[in-house]
Amino acid sequence: MAAVILKQIPNLITVIRVLLIAPLIYLLEQQSYYQALWIFFIAGISDGIDGFLAKRFNWKTRFGAILDPLADKLLLVSTMLLLSLNNEMSWWLFGLVTARDLIIVAGAVFYHRALGPYDMQPSRLSKSNTFFQILFVVSLLISLGFYVLPNWYLLTVEVIVYVSTISSGLHYIILWGGRYRRNRMH
Repeated sequence: MAAVILKQIPNLITVIRVLLIAPLIYLLEQQSYYQALWIFFIAGISDGIDGFLAKRFNWKTRFGAILDPLADKLLLVSTMLLLSLNNEMSWWLFGLVTARDLIIVAGAVFYHRALGPYDMQPSRLSKSNTFFQILFVVSLLISLGFYVLPNWYLLTVEVIVYVSTISSGLHYIILWGGRYRRNRMH
């Protein structure tokens, strides 16, 4: 019984991360960037902790495998949306990031319906894209609420996010399109 309860600890941490989205949105809406930075930081730390616990003690569940990346994406997209609404981030970048995610989800649903279950592992390119998106959001929050960062730095990270988002999206289309064609032929 205790093992079953312990196995749920990473899921509980992930649920808490999802619950942190509401105060984060409120703080961003109020343009309380310093406080929003702390919420974003706490959510990031919780992501590391639940991932560590799930891997270290093999406390992995199907629920956690679905909710954890969804929580991360909701946190990131919500933050980007509010930064765009506050005119602190480009709507083009928000649209591009959102379009990439929608294409990936639509592709995964199509692949699953056409060919059945699959094991979708994020590519290195996708992981680096997520890293740069997080770096950009954290950099913006730091610059808006704590210490003004140089424009050249923010612009550089923004350009990297544009490039990595486009590259990652195209990579998934090519990768999964190729897998679909190969599997349809067999």
